[in-house]
Amino acid sequence: MSELLIELFSEEMPPNLQINARNQFKKFFGEALLSLNLKYKSFEVYSTPTRLTATVSGLPSRIKILPTEIKGPKLGVPQSVVESFAKSKNIKLNDLYEKKLEKGVFYFVKTKGKEITIEEELIKNIPKSLGQISWKKSMKWSNHDLDWGRPLRSILSIFNKKYLKFNYGHIQTVNFTLIEDGLEIKQKRIKDFKDYEKFLKKNEIILDHSKREKFISDRIKSICQTKSFEEKIDQNLLLEVSNLVDKPRIIVAKFDKNYLKLPKEVIKSTLQSHQKYFTLIDHKGRINNEFIIVINKKDVKKFIKIGNERVVEARLSDASFFWERDKSLNLIKQINKLKKIIFYENLGTIYDKTQRLRQMAYFISDQLNLNKEKIEIAASISKSDLVSDLVGEFPELQGVMGKYFASNQGFGDDISLAISEHYLPVSISSSVAKKPISYALSILDKLDTLVGFYLINEKPTSSKDPFALRRAAIGLLRTIIENNLTVKIRDLIDYFIKIYLKQGVTQSNNEVNKELITFFRERMKNILKEKKIRTDIIEASISSHLSDDFLELYKKTLIMNKFISKDLGKNAISTYKRASNILDQETLDSKNGPDAVLFKQDEEKELFERINNIRKVFTLREERKDYEKHLKLLSETKSSTDKFFDKVKVNDENQDLKNNRLELLQILCSTFNSFIDFSKLEGT
Repeated sequence: MSELLIELFSEEMPPNLQINARNQFKKFFGEALLSLNLKYKSFEVYSTPTRLTATVSGLPSRIKILPTEIKGPKLGVPQSVVESFAKSKNIKLNDLYEKKLEKGVFYFVKTKGKEITIEEELIKNIPKSLGQISWKKSMKWSNHDLDWGRPLRSILSIFNKKYLKFNYGHIQTVNFTLIEDGLEIKQKRIKDFKDYEKFLKKNEIILDHSKREKFISDRIKSICQTKSFEEKIDQNLLLEVSNLVDKPRIIVAKFDKNYLKLPKEVIKSTLQSHQKYFTLIDHKGRINNEFIIVINKKDVKKFIKIGNERVVEARLSDASFFWERDKSLNLIKQINKLKKIIFYENLGTIYDKTQRLRQMAYFISDQLNLNKEKIEIAASISKSDLVSDLVGEFPELQGVMGKYFASNQGFGDDISLAISEHYLPVSISSSVAKKPISYALSILDKLDTLVGFYLINEKPTSSKDPFALRRAAIGLLRTIIENNLTVKIRDLIDYFIKIYLKQGVTQSNNEVNKELITFFRERMKNILKEKKIRTDIIEASISSHLSDDFLELYKKTLIMNKFISKDLGKNAISTYKRASNILDQETLDSKNGPDAVLFKQDEEKELFERINNIRKVFTLREERKDYEKHLKLLSETKSSTDKFFDKVKVNDENQDLKNNRLELLQILCSTFNSFIDFSKLEGT
């Protein structure tokens, strides 16, 4: 069995491009091998900042291609078409034969079976797979047309311990690899992957990105244990850093303890977000002035450590200066400065946005029974930190710094927290705002954005969402659901539209309310899929949900998913199925509901009474409805429907009685469908 080794050596690629290239090449080349029916023992793709390396072991040396029959054009087409077909298959016209099929007579050709070397297919499919990789950003070398994440310098290609020659763009493959060590360039001819890996190890390069990640993680944990720090490692930072180096070294550095007076988020942002260092946290959750740096070479003379400490010192010094100046600036007096910050070209300024949020405080406080004045204050100063120098230097800390400024100026804890938390959630999996003023402001902020962009018809498309409206909608829905809130979204949308129009925004879309509710329903699908809800249940729930109470939709769906395979769910489904199957075979003359006067048997009366009782429960105004109880009521109709079908002849000779009984089954099914659309559940 043979082994393939491919290495693409380039200028340094950032981590996200490496990960993208690894995943895509494995996918595309894997599909190519599959299409050739090539079996292999293992297929691995690794990367370092300068290398994308793939190795496939256990490949056969030759491929057996079986004879196949290829269908050509239909008889009667122009002769030029027939000739083109023959030419494309590299055969003569007299090699074609006719064959009758269901749709007519067609030309066919039979290819001969043959055995070819695998090299022929690899030479065709490797460049093809490389060309399929899509880059968020790519570069070219000189005036060549070849795109790669960063300029591509050479391609090592070895198959079965022999040099595999082919061209990718302007680059011809080689049988050697390169290592740059400072100003020195080392070159070595390679026989196979074992030889290749040995050469890299000799030069202290860890090719396997997962091994680099583990190496860095283990070293950091060891340092934390030695120094009695929490063994908490930011996994996103670890993933990024492990793809920034290929021969990692770990060093511990320090900054002046005086900077520990700064808000911890400023220190963390300086170290982690800007410098890619790991912070050290003690067992009381406090940031220490020591931090960890992952470097790519030995620091024998400590120059790297000293240089990095100087960088941190400079950044923290700036942050300290901004903090001392900004924390004393009155947040209320900063509101007018927001007039200079554009929210969006056709939607006014950030100042306009805060005024909309402030005016909406009345409506949201009324719905959620919260303190209107507190929401108004939080809304008014929610964006004031955007004009501070500190947020200008650390834009990722917007809201967070507002919280500190507000707290420092004597605003209540709930108002200060709302300034920070109204941006939550920042991602699909991150936490939502949990405090009342915070989640009220969070809902308003996201809905304001959604209404605004829909109002001017700047809606997301299937491929583009430049204003992250999907994320805003999911964040809003998660905030409602996870805080167990009943929110009249339609009313809030209408109020927002009125305020936008009063501010002079030109309306380009007259279906904002309708379209946004549909948009929210589509986003609910994402949320429910994350909860591992069955697809048919999601579809059944959303298609039957007409209101804007998304907490109700969420709870109903979870209850149905929980009990669908249990007796409670099975009985409800079988009851609905039995009734709907009869209705599918009949045509109702009217749909006005059954006439109780025409009931002749006790079973009809009992079923009608049970349906009415259920409908009364469903329409009761309750602060917190018990949807498990609702499903149980539907399930318990099975005994009544069983007796009805056993004793009552639906297809009666008397047309009036027949129609009345069909009407009874019709309201039974419609009652079920008011809970969830049972017709869309699998098996119904």
